Amino acid sequence: MIGKQHTMRLSRSTLTILLLGVSSAAMQPALAAAPADITEITVSATKNPVEAFSTPSSVSVVSRDEIDDLMASNISDVFASVPGLIFDGGPRRNGQTPAIRGMAGEGVVVLFDGVRQSFLSGHDGRFFIEPDLLKSAEVVRGAGSSLYGSGAVGGVISLNTVDAADLLKDGSNAGYRLSGGYQDVNEEWLYGATVFGRSADGKFDAVASLSFRDSGDIALGNDTSLQADDSIASGIVKASYQVTDALKLSGSWLGYRNDAVEPNNGLGNNTGDLMDKNIVSDTFRAGLDFNPETNLINFALVGYVNKANVKESDLDTDRVINRDVETVGVSFDNRSRFEFSEKSSFTLTYGGEYYRDEQVGSDNNTSDGTRGGVPDATAKTLGLFVQGELVADTPIGEFILIPGVRYDKFKNSAVGVDVETSEGKTSPKFAVSWSPVDEFMIFGSYSEAFRAPSYNEIFADDLHFTIPLGPGVEAPNFFIPNQDLRPEHSKTWEFGAGIDFTDILTTGDRLTFKGAYFNSDVTDLIDLEVNFEFSAPCFVPGMPGTCNAGTSRNINTGSAELKGFELEGMYDSEWFRLMASYSDVDGKDKDTGDYVGILSPNRLYMSAEAKMPSLDSRLGARVNIASRFDKVNAPADERPGYETLDLFLVWQPDEALEGLRIDLGVDNVFDTEVQTVFAGVVDPGRNMKARISWTGSF
Repeated sequence: MIGKQHTMRLSRSTLTILLLGVSSAAMQPALAAAPADITEITVSATKNPVEAFSTPSSVSVVSRDEIDDLMASNISDVFASVPGLIFDGGPRRNGQTPAIRGMAGEGVVVLFDGVRQSFLSGHDGRFFIEPDLLKSAEVVRGAGSSLYGSGAVGGVISLNTVDAADLLKDGSNAGYRLSGGYQDVNEEWLYGATVFGRSADGKFDAVASLSFRDSGDIALGNDTSLQADDSIASGIVKASYQVTDALKLSGSWLGYRNDAVEPNNGLGNNTGDLMDKNIVSDTFRAGLDFNPETNLINFALVGYVNKANVKESDLDTDRVINRDVETVGVSFDNRSRFEFSEKSSFTLTYGGEYYRDEQVGSDNNTSDGTRGGVPDATAKTLGLFVQGELVADTPIGEFILIPGVRYDKFKNSAVGVDVETSEGKTSPKFAVSWSPVDEFMIFGSYSEAFRAPSYNEIFADDLHFTIPLGPGVEAPNFFIPNQDLRPEHSKTWEFGAGIDFTDILTTGDRLTFKGAYFNSDVTDLIDLEVNFEFSAPCFVPGMPGTCNAGTSRNINTGSAELKGFELEGMYDSEWFRLMASYSDVDGKDKDTGDYVGILSPNRLYMSAEAKMPSLDSRLGARVNIASRFDKVNAPADERPGYETLDLFLVWQPDEALEGLRIDLGVDNVFDTEVQTVFAGVVDPGRNMKARISWTGSF
């Protein structure tokens, strides 16, 4: 372990005894928590609350119950059951970046409570948020630019934080929650405290929470360890006030601090070149909701500021590099609803947003203090959208039609560069579903999406990397700006079907299943071209010119076809709960036939949960199965298939100990060597976990 020392230890054998000792119970029915669920309510899919199953698109919602059951340590843990979504980059939390349907980086929109998160660095992470603060997480897979504009080529990830109402018990106006936990795979301790309450008249409510995580090196599945050291503090303060029956005001602060010691490039299993990374992120949000007693007005306005900074200090030299990104934005939307009959209606949703991203980079080892590849630059985006949602009850069943379109105008500029890039894009969408009976639906959609080239891609300059050639001789490779970059553009067709049955085996049980096939044509793909070639002066002393190792620049490379299947299913009853998901994503260059995109093996996820009310407990297992990964252009990049098993147990006693919750779990029970990211990059091994919390109210 590098850096911090940990004074507390909990052995694997101790956790094993705890888990086995408690799990010897007889089975009886009890209430269950929800895995990633297509029966949960989503807002992100259409900007209107609707059950995820009913939308003519592919949407998954992870509830707070599942987040608690997973004992999620980082954001990738939260989405373990979601098909079509993988986290690229490796085991370190600061290296994890999402990919949806093969699209990653700028091709995925990330929102915290509706606030855009524009900080994006392959080495430093993207999710500066504590999982314990979430009430839900939504994933909209597929083109989403008709509502969310630039970046929603692969999809949208929307994280929603807790409100006081999510924590308060019926009949109480105040409460608290204390929690602590440990996992041994990286010797991580978690401590947290939350207070929440509302006024006696119910008009004002607030929640405040603070949590700490302290972790060390990661034990991998091949009996080695990976350098990683995190000391994290996270917090939220959130409040709302119901001014009148129609008007509600809200505000929040979401903060994240991480003092990490890890390589400058934290991707994969990279080692060495250790840096002290100081990560600071603050999100300020103010909201206004106006919903008078008319179907024509349901208005929401949000203003926000997000500031994210990563400062890296080399532990072996005096070099300090810095990246600072500030996003200032405002968004608004309104819903006008028209009722035709008890089961037929039309909802018109329209709105827009404006946001400005400003980046500053610095490096104390350069002559002018600027940082290579991190230009001082600004991006401005204005978007306007309109969407209709027609629900029509007919003699042959219910139809839902959703046409929509959005127009975006975006500009990029950089300090010291006279040329400003500017372009506009229109993103249409049309989706339809048909339910001939309540238990069955089929759907289809066509949508276009785009992602504008970022200022990092357009204005990248200065040093990219250096190669030592001998004493006092180094060959640098330099970035070259490319102001002619075009936006990536996709056209996606999607077709799917679903079933939804109740009262099948027992009263109140439910079986839900939904699947989809998608096909996306993506043009003007943006990729980094590295022209690696040593100049002659590197090897001929005294020759005119300078020694260098070529140049790097971002270019539009061509077009690709991304296609695949996604399936989700769930059965829930009084006695047990079953859930499964499957995904198969393929991507190829349309000109060369080479594989492109962030692809993954065919993956099957299954979970089963038994309910034991006589012991106030639930006992469950999760299984991940992946095929051999051979969607590669070089045999050396192939990865073996794998199977992993996780176990978990939840105890929530009633009566005298009501409010207590104890979670025990083992991830990767058989300590399987798994490679989910790159060939040779091994995932964490067996992970014993325990957590205890106490929630009180008064």
